[in-house]
Amino acid sequence: MESEDQNPSGGGFFSAITSSVRIWGTAMHKSVNGLLGYEGLEVINPEGGTEDAEAEAKRGRWKQEDRDSYWKMMQKYIGSDVTSLVTLPVIIFEPMTMLQKMAELMEYCHLLDQADECQDPYMRLVYASSWFVSVYFAYQRTWKPFNPILGETYEMVNHNGITFLAEQVSHHPPMSAGHAENEHFTYDITSKLKTKFLGNSVEFYPVGRTRLTLKRDGVVLDLVPPPTKANNLIFGRMWADSHGEMILTNLTTGDKVVLYFQPCGWFGAGRYEVDGYVYNAAEEPKMLMTGKWNESMSCQPCDQGGEPLPGTELKEVWSAAATPENDKYALEEGDMSKAGSEKSRLEERQRAEKRNREAKGHQFTPRWFNITGEITPTPWGDLEVYEYNGRYTEHRAAIDSSNTVEEIDINTLEFNPWQYGNLSAE
Repeated sequence: MESEDQNPSGGGFFSAITSSVRIWGTAMHKSVNGLLGYEGLEVINPEGGTEDAEAEAKRGRWKQEDRDSYWKMMQKYIGSDVTSLVTLPVIIFEPMTMLQKMAELMEYCHLLDQADECQDPYMRLVYASSWFVSVYFAYQRTWKPFNPILGETYEMVNHNGITFLAEQVSHHPPMSAGHAENEHFTYDITSKLKTKFLGNSVEFYPVGRTRLTLKRDGVVLDLVPPPTKANNLIFGRMWADSHGEMILTNLTTGDKVVLYFQPCGWFGAGRYEVDGYVYNAAEEPKMLMTGKWNESMSCQPCDQGGEPLPGTELKEVWSAAATPENDKYALEEGDMSKAGSEKSRLEERQRAEKRNREAKGHQFTPRWFNITGEITPTPWGDLEVYEYNGRYTEHRAAIDSSNTVEEIDINTLEFNPWQYGNLSAE
């Protein structure tokens, strides 16, 4: 596989665009040592250059005193994978869990229905890859979702004809498994992130496996996504940028899509842009693709040099709707103090669960997903793969066929993903 900082193979249509973006370079970084006295602190304004970094550093969600103290605490973790090392302040979170975030990515799943119905093998990959690009639309909201409690589940029923289920299958390292299905496709994911903390930014490497099966022809697609970087975590306004290659491979035929996510350059040059090609098994370009991951994707047939075929036009295959809104109890209400204390209480309860489990010699077993024993390689490390065990389908069918309709006030329900009872009483 090509390295993540190369542009898609093939030339022609995008070669000049790609090279010009690289001349601009990535968004300018500037140390603001003179402003706050912190060495190595970088602030990036994606809409500007170097001259406004100090002004940008004063913006953002943090209060000055909180920002200063957190920066001093986090300095020792620079260069580390902070996935499980530190307790993060509630101010950087958005009011939803990672399981909900996974479900939100199904927003444009009608593209997968179209991929399954499409008889042209290259357009099929256009629709499927456009859906995988569309999931980045949700990443415009750069606040971090809450890590789910071990064993926590999330269910989304009958969204555009699909049912989605996700479960937190590991606490250290944090790992989630998800499954979605309708009459056209089956979607399975084992999700795990590797991070690198850089001071005022953090890089996220998707050490996961994503498989999509299109039911009509039994086509199996495998995804390798690009990394993502969240900038201005503490100083400045937080924003995200994905850069590098996304590769979607048809494991059945050998066809593939290679899309290059352009890095953000000076004054926003190249930001959000995605360009690339659909290739046949002989690695000949058949379809060019272009667009922005926050707006739309289009395609056009091309020749073996990557140039658009005469008499053809760009066809839009996906366009984004308004940014979705979300909520999460205390944080939704803006009560940061209460949200922070509740986060700490849940984290301590989870640690107590782990101590109790280890003392009793118990091992946590996910309810809806089984570990397969398969170890799959990724560009950023190996991954243990989980698979959907099918039991939830039976559970859901029993609920749907029941004649009893129970009305529940969700505000009276206690959050209860725990394996054990009241540990404080034991």
